[in-house]
Amino acid sequence: MSQYKKVAFYTLGCKLNFSETSTIARNFENQGFAKVDFTDRPDIFIINTCSVTENADKKCRNIVKKALKINPEAFVTMIGCYAQLKPGEISTIPGVDLVLGANEKFNILDHIEKLEKKEIAEVKSNNIKETTDFIPSFSLGDRTRSFLKIQDGCDYFCTFCTIPLARGKSRNTSIANTVLEAKKLGESNVREVVLTGVNIGDFGQGGEENFYQLIQQLDEIEGIDRWRISSIEPNLLSNEIIEFVAKSKNFVPHFHIPLQSGSDLLLKAMRRKYLTELYTERVAKIKELMPDACIGVDVIVGFPGETEGEFMKTVNYLQELDISYLHVFTYSERANTTAKKMADAVPVNIRRERSRQLQILSEKKKRAFYSTQINKSKPVLFEAEENEGTIFGFTNNYVKVKLPYDKSLVNQIVEVNLSEIDRDGIVKVDLLEAHI
Repeated sequence: MSQYKKVAFYTLGCKLNFSETSTIARNFENQGFAKVDFTDRPDIFIINTCSVTENADKKCRNIVKKALKINPEAFVTMIGCYAQLKPGEISTIPGVDLVLGANEKFNILDHIEKLEKKEIAEVKSNNIKETTDFIPSFSLGDRTRSFLKIQDGCDYFCTFCTIPLARGKSRNTSIANTVLEAKKLGESNVREVVLTGVNIGDFGQGGEENFYQLIQQLDEIEGIDRWRISSIEPNLLSNEIIEFVAKSKNFVPHFHIPLQSGSDLLLKAMRRKYLTELYTERVAKIKELMPDACIGVDVIVGFPGETEGEFMKTVNYLQELDISYLHVFTYSERANTTAKKMADAVPVNIRRERSRQLQILSEKKKRAFYSTQINKSKPVLFEAEENEGTIFGFTNNYVKVKLPYDKSLVNQIVEVNLSEIDRDGIVKVDLLEAHI
């Protein structure tokens, strides 16, 4: 394959997808391909799809259309969760040449031989039950932080979720191999690493190694200033993990803990592995040991059987809970899930209205949390992007802050004083130390 071939990537969905795209891109570059922007007339487009995104099919079609406007002769490959779940549907999108499932996407270079447009897309997708390999991945080069994939797949079959069907069984490599991957990041210019996966707390799947042991070893790696734990199930977020983060050198006081509903009735219907009592205990433990900790919460609205009364249980529960922001998902029916067959579907207009109500609550929670941080000093990692003369960054406990743009602050961790919440909801800060 000619080294002059240009390849571009487009990623939909989660941080895990971004880490995998980045790893696949590096594989292409190692084989002499030039990674270019989507608009730079590439010879190959690789689109990493998501099954959680609403209107996944429509989004995929639109991206393929855009790609073919840029270069009608380009070879278009679809990978990712939606490609695994609906390979037949994706293969019928005009202009798609190759569809690769979960097992095949990391061997993409083996599947791309002649870059000739195909009348009918080639589909290479194994049964997800046969997907047993774990391919370590991390993002690099795009920003000041990296997403490190430590786990893939899920053994939980929540009634609303297709991810086990798209990504297979829960799996990971050993702690030793994970540490080796992390050390590569320690040798780069990345300052912060976010641990990502489908169900990261399940690391080790109940075997001899577990997530608690992993984070203890990661905390010792030189060259990484911050470790951030992404979404972790409340039943897997043990007190020993919380206690470790509270006294850790580099793990930051920020947790993202899926709740999905404040109604125990709905949690049981969703087949979640906890009830609100356990969730309340986890939040209380975090706040007891780390009063400034930021806690994010996933919530689903409009699940079958969510009456007005059950929805208000969620609203009232969240109002009382000492949390910092919400990620609100509007329930949508997914093929091959138990929830799709359930009675008492909530009308779509009511789902949207409930989503809007929780978005408003999220903004109130976020502002209230930010207010507790005013006049405190915190370390901030500043981002590379400049926006209308402003530079942005995040404190260790995930407060978004801003300053007049200063290039010397990019990718630096600097102590600041949080002075006031601006009109846009972002915190203005004052530098507390001279910066060279």
